Amino acid sequence: MLDQADPTLLAAVDLARAALLDITPADTIGELVGHVVEGEHVLTLLLDCTMPGYPGWRWTVSLSRVDEDSLPSVLETELTPGDEGLVAPDWIPWSDRLADYRTAQELAAAVAAAETLDTDDEDDESDDDEDDESDDDEDDESDEDPLALDDDFDDHGEDVLDGIDFGEALPTPELNPAEADEPEAEADGGARRPPAKSRRRKVVLEEDSEHQG
Repeated sequence: MLDQADPTLLAAVDLARAALLDITPADTIGELVGHVVEGEHVLTLLLDCTMPGYPGWRWTVSLSRVDEDSLPSVLETELTPGDEGLVAPDWIPWSDRLADYRTAQELAAAVAAAETLDTDDEDDESDDDEDDESDDDEDDESDEDPLALDDDFDDHGEDVLDGIDFGEALPTPELNPAEADEPEAEADGGARRPPAKSRRRKVVLEEDSEHQG
């Protein structure tokens, strides 16, 4: 039956080691760790691999014989990973890897563009807030009275400006004694009236001229 190992093939460990020496040094071949029944009079022996960098791997040697009376012979030898062996990832064709790379690049570019757009929106919002604050400050300044005076004006009243009190009476300027007796100038031409004696003399002269005539 197939679930029963051929005892002659199962005992052919030395034959399996000798076959492995053709592909690997003797110090890389470990102890027998199992077997797999491949068919009637066909068996694969599993030997531990002690080669550095291949933990969990094993050497496999497939043996067979024709019948119960024949000797075992080697069919195949190879190195295969065990259930806990470290293996490389599945091979992916270059065209598929290139397509995946381009897809990843496009996705990264889209994410970067979205982040830049979000940053621009935040900057615009901050600029709007600053503009609103500036408008509020200008409105506050415009609400102030531009004609408001300093503390001196507040302390002395509305009639005081730069130290001058317009409520006080200004002193009357002193007149020149020579001009004190002269009459006030007329408003039309600003010329002073001639002395009274000059007018009397003119009248006398006019009368004399009439008598002489």
